Amino acid sequence: AIARKDLLEVRQNKAAWGPAIALPLIFALVMPVLFIVLPQVMPAEDIAREMGDMDTLLNNLPPAMKMIFDGKSLEQMFVIYMAGFMFAPMLLILPLMFSSVVGSDSFVGERERKTLEALLYSPANDLELFLGKVLAAVLPAIALSWLTHALYIVVVNAASWPLFGRIWFPLPAWWPMMFWLTPALAVLGISATVLISSRVRTFMEAYQMSGSLVIFVLALVLGQVSGLLVLGVGTVLLVGLLVWGVDAALIYVAVSNFKRSSLVAKL
Repeated sequence: AIARKDLLEVRQNKAAWGPAIALPLIFALVMPVLFIVLPQVMPAEDIAREMGDMDTLLNNLPPAMKMIFDGKSLEQMFVIYMAGFMFAPMLLILPLMFSSVVGSDSFVGERERKTLEALLYSPANDLELFLGKVLAAVLPAIALSWLTHALYIVVVNAASWPLFGRIWFPLPAWWPMMFWLTPALAVLGISATVLISSRVRTFMEAYQMSGSLVIFVLALVLGQVSGLLVLGVGTVLLVGLLVWGVDAALIYVAVSNFKRSSLVAKL
């Protein structure tokens, strides 16, 4: 009941659903089309120069992943590199962003709408109250992230069909990234955000503080760009396992420290 109420209320908050619509459209439509159209209009020497800059990454790839580039033209290699490898970690921002937006609206939104007091005096115990808030954010975060991934897959294959003449995407690492790492990041975002939201007074303050979680994803992007980290299947599974471990610890701390009495005192 608490989760259902939060989902109905967040639909009316433009600050919450605005970014949840705009950013996926940019990530799933604009960026892949740009990556795929660009090599088809770039001079061949410019593509060759860009491919030369990718030698570090290609040399660090496992043999199974190097096979993806074997026998491909310069244009095809550029598309695989940009749409399949470089941009992949950026989509991991979405589960963090979606869960943080809804989570930030959880308690401070109740306080701003003057409905927090009635919620705190409801029959639900502290654990039920906390889990209701978490559930309201993590389910739509995962669903919207998977929907964006699916749209990205369709757009990449459709836009690159003239180059490849077949469906070549997603790459193997995308499956654990979607179904293992994405839910882990959604839980990470909401666990931290609900805890933050219960301690600040405005929606924007909670949203800005939880936004710092994006640094983790940016680290993955920088690692991929620099060639220090290659998000293959094994790496994604390992990173996901570490994030799930952090999730478990954070949820334990959050539930242990979540007290409605402290929220009542702030009314």
